[in-house]
Amino acid sequence: MIPFDLEYYKPTTVQKAVELFQSLQMQGKNPLYFSGGTEIITFARRRFIHPGAVVDLKAIPESNVTELQKNGLVIGCCVSLTNITETNLFPLLSEAVKGVADQTARNKITLGGNICGEIYYREAVLPLLLTDSRMVIAGLQGIKVINIHHVFSQWMRLEKNEFLLQTITDREYLSLPYIHFKKRQIGTVGYPLVTVAALKKDKQIRLAFSGVCAFPFRSIDLEQIVNNSSLSLAERIDQIIWNLPAPVLNNTEGTADYRTFVLKNTLFDTVKMLEGM
Repeated sequence: MIPFDLEYYKPTTVQKAVELFQSLQMQGKNPLYFSGGTEIITFARRRFIHPGAVVDLKAIPESNVTELQKNGLVIGCCVSLTNITETNLFPLLSEAVKGVADQTARNKITLGGNICGEIYYREAVLPLLLTDSRMVIAGLQGIKVINIHHVFSQWMRLEKNEFLLQTITDREYLSLPYIHFKKRQIGTVGYPLVTVAALKKDKQIRLAFSGVCAFPFRSIDLEQIVNNSSLSLAERIDQIIWNLPAPVLNNTEGTADYRTFVLKNTLFDTVKMLEGM
């Protein structure tokens, strides 16, 4: 139970949602957009956040889409992780989200909630980074479509009144060879020690990571290293470790040294398997 009062709204159109959010903001209600709500509810119960109102996006038709359209695979922000795995139109994304939490939680956690959440693993974003997906963002100025690399850097860089409405992934990426490894200290669900997602396009390996640093990322610099065939695989992996964009995480899931050990082994398996595809 949330230990304070807050107002709840469930608009049925994008325009109503952004106008309502703006109105609540002007009233000093400190509103939040709400797609799945699992993180907001948890944080509010623990008093980590204290919104005066939430704007639920689940009644907006565009937020619930999961379909192949002419311009690619469109997935709405309120589509649950369970739905993504069951439809399995994007196998790498299905693989990435099925270990995020247990089945009951995945029934409620949404794509938008995972990508835009405060918990820094955000594993659903890795396949979207690898496939140069486009993000459909709604705000007061209307709807815009932006390449993910222009709006996601460690986290979603949204204006206060904006929300992620949909993602779009080109069809060509949906059937490319891929590898996904999620290593945990124990169990089959939950936070990762190391997650490595990778795919192969035009004979080049692309890499994205979660659990390694304090944010999920894809690095072109690391991809140049992993595709440098003049180096041995061991040399490439060592250079990747030396060139990570931030310090390796050291937390209750695992020490930095142990994470580095797991990452090296995971990269070895990832590259060996993809190079053979």
